[in-house]
Amino acid sequence: MPQTLAPPAPTPTQAPAPGAASDPELRALAERHGLTVSGARPSLSEYTRQLWHRRHFITSFASAKLTAMYTTAKLGQLWQVLTPLLNAAVYYLIFGVLIGTKRGVPDYIPFLVTGVFVFTFLQNSVMAGTRAISGNLGLVRALHFPRACLPISFCLAQLQQLLFSMGVLGVILLCFGQMPTWSWLLVVPALTLQFIFNTGLAMIMARMGAKTPDLAQLMPFIMRTWMYASGVMFSLDVILKGKHLPQIVVVLLNGNPAAVYIDLMRFALIDSFKANQLPPHVWAFAGGWALVMGVVGFVYFWKAEERYGRG
Repeated sequence: MPQTLAPPAPTPTQAPAPGAASDPELRALAERHGLTVSGARPSLSEYTRQLWHRRHFITSFASAKLTAMYTTAKLGQLWQVLTPLLNAAVYYLIFGVLIGTKRGVPDYIPFLVTGVFVFTFLQNSVMAGTRAISGNLGLVRALHFPRACLPISFCLAQLQQLLFSMGVLGVILLCFGQMPTWSWLLVVPALTLQFIFNTGLAMIMARMGAKTPDLAQLMPFIMRTWMYASGVMFSLDVILKGKHLPQIVVVLLNGNPAAVYIDLMRFALIDSFKANQLPPHVWAFAGGWALVMGVVGFVYFWKAEERYGRG
């Protein structure tokens, strides 16, 4: 007769070793001694406190990045000023002379140089922010610190570079008869609001760039399109005059944050740029963009804190 195989006997469940603690007991023990999960995301308030404690690192890292940027060039730090100036010269030749966008724009060269310097600040902040995590993986994986230090320090480096350029811009303004007035003090709040906006946007791009490194290759095309829609080389007020565009298009062009910050700087520095050329409620737009982008960008970046440098 064929043999019938008996079903295997059930394997007894292994009893816990004597003295072994359960998960809740281990968790309670860790909490009692102040232990936390390695790499866990801190609360938003604690994260902000950690950033404040590392403020000296942020400023030192920004200065070091700015210094190292041109160490291999023979002209060194002079390129911080030469690069936007050369860009302005090219735009003047192509747009101002060949296309004729300088017609109807008084003090076109100060108008153009101001727009180029301010937009370059925005563009470089966003580009640096996009690579803040993906381009510094060695630092992110080797050291424990709030990752927001990186995009903030990169934006701070771009602000320092802009301040160098502002000295040259002041000389250009004087050469074209723009004497210092009390309105020049408006540069301080305008740049402060733009810095907050740039930093918030850089944090958003840093998180997206950490997940999709190829985004850094796409950003130059996006920024170039944004520049053409921001009135850097021409006056939006002159271009829109007589055009029967849908109201939503006019609102979007005037509310474009890049155009808002450029217009505020032109209004502060150029006598011929009058208040009637500013979009309605321009300071509300500038403050609103800074507040929304700063808060949203910071929270959005913080949400993925424990994932940076992994995978």
